[in-house]
Amino acid sequence: MKPLFSKTILLTIALVAMTGFSVIAQRVIKGTVYREGEPAAGVTVEAHKSSDSYMTSFDGKYEIEVSEKTKYLEFTFIDDRRKLDIETNPSNVIDFSFDGEIPAKGAGADAAGGLDLRTMEELVKAKDRDFMANLSMYDQFYKQDDYKSAMAPWEKVYYKYPKSTLNLYIHGANMYDAFINKENDWSKKDALIDSLMSVYNRRIKYFNQEGYVLGRKGTDYLKYKLDNENLTDDELKSILKEGYGYLEEAIKLEQEQTEAAVLVVFMQATKRLFLMGEFPKDKVASNYQTSSEIINNYLKEEPNSEKYTTSKELVDRLFQTSGAADCEALIALYEPQFETISQDSEELKKMLRILERQDCTDSQLFAQGSDKLYQLDPSAEAAFNMARLFVKRDQFERAKEYYNNAIEAETDKELLSKYYYELGSFVFAKENNFQRSRDLARKAIQNNPSSGRAYILLGDIYAYYSKNYGESDLEHQSLYWLATDYYQKAKRVDPEVFGTANEKINLYKQYFPDKESLFFEGYQEGQTFKIGSWINETTKVRAK
Repeated sequence: MKPLFSKTILLTIALVAMTGFSVIAQRVIKGTVYREGEPAAGVTVEAHKSSDSYMTSFDGKYEIEVSEKTKYLEFTFIDDRRKLDIETNPSNVIDFSFDGEIPAKGAGADAAGGLDLRTMEELVKAKDRDFMANLSMYDQFYKQDDYKSAMAPWEKVYYKYPKSTLNLYIHGANMYDAFINKENDWSKKDALIDSLMSVYNRRIKYFNQEGYVLGRKGTDYLKYKLDNENLTDDELKSILKEGYGYLEEAIKLEQEQTEAAVLVVFMQATKRLFLMGEFPKDKVASNYQTSSEIINNYLKEEPNSEKYTTSKELVDRLFQTSGAADCEALIALYEPQFETISQDSEELKKMLRILERQDCTDSQLFAQGSDKLYQLDPSAEAAFNMARLFVKRDQFERAKEYYNNAIEAETDKELLSKYYYELGSFVFAKENNFQRSRDLARKAIQNNPSSGRAYILLGDIYAYYSKNYGESDLEHQSLYWLATDYYQKAKRVDPEVFGTANEKINLYKQYFPDKESLFFEGYQEGQTFKIGSWINETTKVRAK
């Protein structure tokens, strides 16, 4: 295909210049475009600050006219678009490759692509001066962290001797990482990210390790591309899908050897794509299962590894907060595996904790798991799960028995607080034993002073008991004062119950005595009021 500028137009420009009119200096650039080491036909070539464009011929050739204001050429093949800076390159013959692989010519080149595919041992043995000089030069600059000086000799080795040493790709990735982190201009940063991705692609081509390298490529791609705060929703989705694709393929290839960091980023991408409507719930659950199993295998070999423990916590949290971990999805995930899970107490505990967090304790799966766990390991946690199971079955005496077993066996104060609170709620709701439930709520608070739920329970006990306390209306109403005291404490110690506490305060304020009633009873607002009987507390007089 010919350039859009015709010979007639070019002749006219030349004549205008000759007649003394001022025109912008023109420059014609020629070259060959490559993809995967081969000339690429059908690539659109466009010049910055110009309406001129060109489509490469069957042999990858292009020719385009640019002005002195042109900073770069843009090469587009389908949806792959790349920029090439020409401001600092005065040559009028510029080749370009989408993957950085411009075939070399001359001695040492292979017949297929013009590259020298000898190993470092072979090159050194042959005393290849070009290779050894550039390798030594880049290596010295690299060791001094002078990456800017290292790049030119590194590129000569990288492009011409791609199979010489794996360090080319390790060092290249490290240098591009450093350049990307320092660059603030997003157009330049984006070009550097593309170069880093090309390093990973070329490493796979010449040194294989595809699964491992794809994992590194995917994590870096998402880390750097998502750092752009100006992405549109479509751009964000496109980046997530591309990065996810690299990670998914990496896990398929590496399987149990997949790096823990890859699994964490894989779950991060999974969660975000689910929230954007790209994945169904079962896809999220399946990816979680895959990631979790691989990390658990690592932990069996290194149970004290901080890296794997932290990775497990992150993967678990990503799944649990994804919005996909509802009861339906969890049951669909765990039911087919229950026979295997039920042989391992730790796996059973993990399943039951997840079901509990998502409020799936009514399920048959939770009941079966609780029963099996208590058989395998009659621990405090197992007893607590059994107590909940019997509550659901309305077997209250058995439930109390297991709650008490859990309390007796537990040493963790936060868990002990939880057990006391649930037993107190049970005794209050099922037996109307106000004093016993009050005592249990107090023990919950002793073990965890930040238990807002326990303070709410105390308020509910007193508010409900109000009709039973004293004989006068004022005595009945005094328990609403005490109840609101505990609701106020609840929202101070625990932000999670703030809304519930305020609702209850507003509800029971309606039942405070009015000012006229207080006057006739001989009380003033703010005065201390003693409540007797088994309650034995003081509060403040208030009017509605």
